[in-house]
Amino acid sequence: MVEHPRLRDESRLMTSDAFTAPVSVVVPCYRCGDTIGDAVASIAAQTLPPRQVVLVDDASGDGTVQALHALASGYPRGWIDVVALARNGGPSRARNVGWQQARQEYVAFLDSDDTWSETKLELQMRALRDDPKIVLIAHRMQVRDRAVSPPSAPTTARTRIVPRRRLLLNNPFPTASVVLRRDLPFRFNEDYRRVEDFLLWGQIAFSGYRCAKLDQVLAYWHKPNYGAGGLSEDLRAMHRAGREVRRELLRQGLVSLPEHCFARSVGMLRKSRQRLLLAWRRAQAGGAP
Repeated sequence: MVEHPRLRDESRLMTSDAFTAPVSVVVPCYRCGDTIGDAVASIAAQTLPPRQVVLVDDASGDGTVQALHALASGYPRGWIDVVALARNGGPSRARNVGWQQARQEYVAFLDSDDTWSETKLELQMRALRDDPKIVLIAHRMQVRDRAVSPPSAPTTARTRIVPRRRLLLNNPFPTASVVLRRDLPFRFNEDYRRVEDFLLWGQIAFSGYRCAKLDQVLAYWHKPNYGAGGLSEDLRAMHRAGREVRRELLRQGLVSLPEHCFARSVGMLRKSRQRLLLAWRRAQAGGAP
């Protein structure tokens, strides 16, 4: 493990190839003034920090752009790039624009309301060095209250290759956990505003590329994945988008018809489970299920 002081006050460590990972971190931002500081701080606190951070404002229409520039000024010059989009295009377009601005060999993704564990990039880059054929590597994530301190960052992790059939069950790669090769011939489909990440991971995996996942929790959501506001609250729309993704993978010839039918059946079971879980959460909160 690389050992050095906190990076906020050590510009040398953020700009030197000897102390950084060849990674560009892309963060789509939309009216995120309350959370983006924590997200970027978790990037800066990496034991092996990235060489570039790209903050993409998705036409927030408030003071977000100014907040991003102010945030960038608190870090080493040139480490954070701020990109302001003229029109709102959703997270897919924002991530694609950030991807286009990326200058490093690998691209990582983080949402503006999520955070990373300190050893995330170190452990992922170690796995990529051990197996250079991996083009996408992810890890586990958990939901954690912002007010609760995270556990100690893991120092080791086991790498598991994710087989093609695994993606027929559900999305094994949370977006904020993913590091992938910048030169992959795929991008987020901007026609999708839900589960667009699953479509991209499916295109990569079903095209025969080697994908992997670490067995440690190395990032945190700070709200439940669904039923807690934002785009993810509309479960019906999410499952409709999931069906569209499966049909698109079938149309592209990346999955067979039997695989498509199997994945659809699994999706229906998962839909029922999530509805029950959402009803339970609402009941626990005192609302009507």
